[in-house]
Amino acid sequence: MGFVPFSFIDLIDIILVAVVMYWIYRTTKGTNAPYILTGIIVVYLVWVVVRTLNMELLSTILGQIISVGVIALIIVFQPEIRRFLQMIGMRQKRFGFIMRIFLTGDDAVATQVSPIVTACREMAETKTGALIVIGQQSDLKLITEGGIALDAKVSTSLLKNIFFKNAPLHDGAAVIEGDRVVAAKCILPVTQSEVPKSYGTRHRAAIGLSEISDAIVVVVSEETGGIAIAQGGSLRRNIEPRMLQQILQRYLNLNRRQSSRSEVAE
Repeated sequence: MGFVPFSFIDLIDIILVAVVMYWIYRTTKGTNAPYILTGIIVVYLVWVVVRTLNMELLSTILGQIISVGVIALIIVFQPEIRRFLQMIGMRQKRFGFIMRIFLTGDDAVATQVSPIVTACREMAETKTGALIVIGQQSDLKLITEGGIALDAKVSTSLLKNIFFKNAPLHDGAAVIEGDRVVAAKCILPVTQSEVPKSYGTRHRAAIGLSEISDAIVVVVSEETGGIAIAQGGSLRRNIEPRMLQQILQRYLNLNRRQSSRSEVAE
């Protein structure tokens, strides 16, 4: 009696499956997805058992459920699947030309950071909570469509009025694209990653959006007045107001240089 054949390719196959399963676990951690997956696995194991025992009726019923399982999974895990694919796309910067195929040919207007910096500094002094999204190449329509459309020129006064504590638009994020505030009161996806418990809802939302887009998200804490910036899934806290403009400008210039190198490579 010989052993089951096991080659180097089989080892690679097992490792890749383990990596994919771990990635799925990390992506769905903190949601109800693991419990749903557990239920699906239980149903499948029951189906295997009833087939082995030749229980025709129950086997047929469970077989019909499993046959439409792929469609059901897509429906049930639609938010997780979208987030998973967005994370993959964001991390593969070298294929950014694919995204640019679907973008319009209009030249993007550069974002002026001075009004944003001034507004953040003044709101930090009064401990006015704020969440400001500076859009880059990623499409933020799903975010802006859930908010209140503004389409107004960026200014310090406008941003301060949006986040004034008694203003109707202060709850949520303001989204800036180019030199326009396109929407306010926008709801951002909260990160599912493990973050310190000291992070509030604004900080978690800032990290969440930066994980699935190239947007730069500025946060002003309502509790401490501290300023933070989220970009690329990481959060930099306790930024001095005098350094805010330099950091924002560096992030914006870095993004432009990466885009230019991709266009030259093409």
